[in-house]
Amino acid sequence: MRIRILLADDHALVRQGLRSLLAGIDDFEVIGEAANGRDALGQIRKLAPDLVLMDVTMPELNGLDATARALHTQPDLKVIIVSMHAAEPYVLEALRAGAAGYLLKDADAGELERAIRTVARGERYLTLAVSHHLIDRFLHGEGTARDNPTGTLTARQREVLQLVAEGRSTREIAARLHLSVKTIETHRAQLMQRLDIYDVAGLTRYALRI
Repeated sequence: MRIRILLADDHALVRQGLRSLLAGIDDFEVIGEAANGRDALGQIRKLAPDLVLMDVTMPELNGLDATARALHTQPDLKVIIVSMHAAEPYVLEALRAGAAGYLLKDADAGELERAIRTVARGERYLTLAVSHHLIDRFLHGEGTARDNPTGTLTARQREVLQLVAEGRSTREIAARLHLSVKTIETHRAQLMQRLDIYDVAGLTRYALRI
């Protein structure tokens, strides 16, 4: 049985590298690519892949929120987060979003294949570079918003925060999200209050760190 795979990463060289590695495996088929989270959602709806290799940090919509949205409408989809970040908050947020696997970008071809096969058969895969106790923490409800304030934000607030970090103006954000300027201003005010940051420059610095 072939495993149909979608690649979602904003770096063309990364996508090309993954495609090249997967092309050498008979029962793996790369059926499409996406350069940002919104594009990934569109490709998932259009192509119905079995599995997505999803980057975390992408423009338009980050990989974690894209994963949560995709799995909300297609719960049988398998997602492996492929990231440069090994820190606990990223791994825990990936698990909360519904990802079945977490792989670092410096993993070798053997681990990539192992991760895909493990997740495709319905199991969870965490890269060996990530401590296994993270799964226990996640399953027992630890590693909550106290450790990562961004986890307390709604999906819309995280979306606005990301667009602020990309340097979008309030009007640009409103147009992109099909919301009113007043609504975006309200989201920004709520973000500032929740994160205890009270200027746009501070929000931008915070967003660029996560």
